[in-house]
Amino acid sequence: MVVAEVLDFPGVCSQGFDLPDARAMIASALEDMAESCLEEGRPLPTPSATATDPEADSIELIPLSVAAGSTRPSLVRKTICGSGL
Repeated sequence: MVVAEVLDFPGVCSQGFDLPDARAMIASALEDMAESCLEEGRPLPTPSATATDPEADSIELIPLSVAAGSTRPSLVRKTICGSGL
């Protein structure tokens, strides 16, 4: 079992059977949390290049792309990166 969390985005954590599974699960959890923040009008946390966890076995960047804006057909895509895992 591999546990993953997003250091820049408090509350985003997940787990998987192995590292590839944990990567997929944490990416999905991050996307869900980011979309919830945007829907509720809350800002997304600012990524930090210096985020670290002394207990982590590894730290990787996770790309994030979520729809932002109104519900009209033309949506703006916003991409951010956060450190995690």
